[in-house]
Amino acid sequence: MTSTDIKAAFFDIDGTLTSFTTHVVPESTIEALRLLRDGGVKLFICSGRAPGIMNIVLDTIPVKFDGIVGLNGQYCADDNGFLDKRPLAEADVTVILDWLTAHPDVVSDFCESDYVYFNHSNEILDATWRSLGKTAPKVYFADPHERTKTHETFQISPYIDEKTEAELVGMCPNVRGVRWHPDFVDLIAGDGGKAKGIERFLEHYGWDRRQTISFGDGGNDVDMLEYTGIGVAMGNATEAPKNVADYVTDDVDHDGIMNALKHFGIL
Repeated sequence: MTSTDIKAAFFDIDGTLTSFTTHVVPESTIEALRLLRDGGVKLFICSGRAPGIMNIVLDTIPVKFDGIVGLNGQYCADDNGFLDKRPLAEADVTVILDWLTAHPDVVSDFCESDYVYFNHSNEILDATWRSLGKTAPKVYFADPHERTKTHETFQISPYIDEKTEAELVGMCPNVRGVRWHPDFVDLIAGDGGKAKGIERFLEHYGWDRRQTISFGDGGNDVDMLEYTGIGVAMGNATEAPKNVADYVTDDVDHDGIMNALKHFGIL
């Protein structure tokens, strides 16, 4: 495969499309998306965000995406009727809820496809949301013990450190943790992840993984960058994605996406 064989491009949102400094999508990135689309490349969001809280960013981008890999690969959909969803197993949700009951000070969010809510708030949550600036979705609260009984839960994100994460994951039958922020972990199905979500789209469209390129900056992007034909880590990425990427580009605020596409001769 050569760079001219690229059929699809997958983009993380926070820290990749949007800047943690300006909280906007740079004009060079918008232009790169336009040029890719004009060249026949399919564009996909590949984010830890739930579909229901993506539009606060996507509505600012005047370029149409062809589909989404949401909730770290657990919810894949396009506008042509394709839908593949993988909620957490009931047994795993029960274990996590019991653990949270035993640790009442821990804040956690619960992600459905179109609704995200927290069990309660604290100063760490407030600080995290402030750091997202205008890209932060509205915060809602609900009782997860009741709501998870009647709604599919795709991801649970407790505000815990990595040691505690390992202990909690070890208690669950089929859960893995992925991180894009140091304050919390996204708990998803053990066989999930962004690469798995991309794989489902490739099977649907009949593409080879070598015909794809992906862009990311966080720990939850590692399997995606390893899986796609070309994996690009942003200059502002953490060390884990940089270590597995085929190329480390400039940061999001210095035309990183556009420069990487030019580097590979895709634009």
